[in-house]
Order: sequence, then structure tokens, then C-alpha cells
Amino acid sequence: MAYTRNYKATELGDGQHTASYSVAVEDTIDLFVNGVRLASILATPEMLDELALGYLICEGIIKSRKEINDILIDGKIIKVEIEPSEHIELWRELRSSGCVGIRWDENEPIHVYSDVVFNRDVIKKSLRFLESDIYKKTHGTHAACLVNDRGECVVKAIDVGRHNAFDKVVGRACMEEIDISRHFLLSSGRQSAGMVMKAARAGIPLVATKTAPLNTGIEAAERTGVCLICFVSQDRLSVFTHPERVS
Repeated sequence: MAYTRNYKATELGDGQHTASYSVAVEDTIDLFVNGVRLASILATPEMLDELALGYLICEGIIKSRKEINDILIDGKIIKVEIEPSEHIELWRELRSSGCVGIRWDENEPIHVYSDVVFNRDVIKKSLRFLESDIYKKTHGTHAACLVNDRGECVVKAIDVGRHNAFDKVVGRACMEEIDISRHFLLSSGRQSAGMVMKAARAGIPLVATKTAPLNTGIEAAERTGVCLICFVSQDRLSVFTHPERVS
């Protein structure tokens, strides 16, 4: 499917004229797990297998790809079959009580263990991987990249949602059996607790972004062992948690 669609707009300034814009496309993707609609995700409609796998891992529903029995893509519907678990039953209960889309526990017992130390210059130079033609055209997308300690981008995903780009990268990494604990996640989006917890559940030791953190993101990173680096530029970077992961 196309990333963009063209739309016309009336430009008002000193005068008036018509201009054409490339606009980023989003669709509603319904994710069903064992017959339960787990989520409706506003996403760029591509890499849907990766989106499903990454979402389930990053939200703590499953631990690995091995727990998935089948994935079926039917248009804008993703149907996943996994072994029954307490998480699915929790989602059933939440939906029956009207609490849709809630799964957040501040005391979730997760900690990332990794002995990899990343070079600060490698992190700074990795910013170039966030660039994309689709962003230059639309200014309406996010990017996420998985980068190894040598500064090589091994997985990249683009999506209208920063969460979705994150999930797609994790999903692709799991499909390719990449040792995610020896890589860092580079993101174009701000880092909330929801974003940091995705990294923690996937086992990613460091998250870097060119934008800002939220207080919940910092607190979640400190608690889970994730090194959170924000405001990355060619001149500086701000390490908010676990600076021992950076040389």
C-alpha cells in the first residue's frame, strides 16, 4: 500500500493560490488474538506481520515469536493465534468491564540485563538513520531504528505513530532472530513510560531520541535498567538514566 496520498490546499498569504501536498496515510488496523480484539491501531498500513509480533512482545502479551501459532493478514485485520494465557484473559475482563486498551502496571517486574556499552559518538552519528524520503515529503511520520554497537542500522521502520514504528522494528528483529540485547533503539519520538516499557519488555538496553522525555519515561527507564538518552544532536546528548551503558 502507498505511504502517501496527494491532496490540494488553498494557500493564503500575500495572495491566494492552490498547492499540492503529499500527506502520510494512516489506517485503522484491528488486531485479534485468539478471537479477542486486542487493539485497534492507527498505523501506516505496511509491515503488518512485524507490527503484530512487535506489539505483542512490547506490550508483554508474549515473550517470543515461538509463542505464536499463526498470523493471518486479512486486509486491515490481523488475526493471531497464540497459546492461551493470563494476559488474554485479562484483556477479556477489561473489555467486559468497559476498560478498553488499558494494560499498564507501574510495578511490572522487568529489568534489562546487558553488558554492552555504547559509544556516544556512535549514538550521535546514528541520527542520520532517522531520515527518510517519506518524512521529507509529508513531515507526518516517525521512524525507529535498531542499531548495533558498531553503529550499523540493522532494522528500520517508518509509521505515522512512534509506538507503531517501535513495534515494527522489534517484530522484524524477532523474525530475523537478532540478539536485541546488543543493540540500541533509535526513535524520532518523545519517550513516555509506554515507549520505555516497550523497550524493557523486548530487552533493549538503551533508547535514544532526538526529542524529549516525559517524566514517566524517565521513571520507567530508571526502574527497568534502560539507558534513556534524549535531545541527541551532533553537538550533545542528554543521558537521563543508567549512564554506565554509555562510554
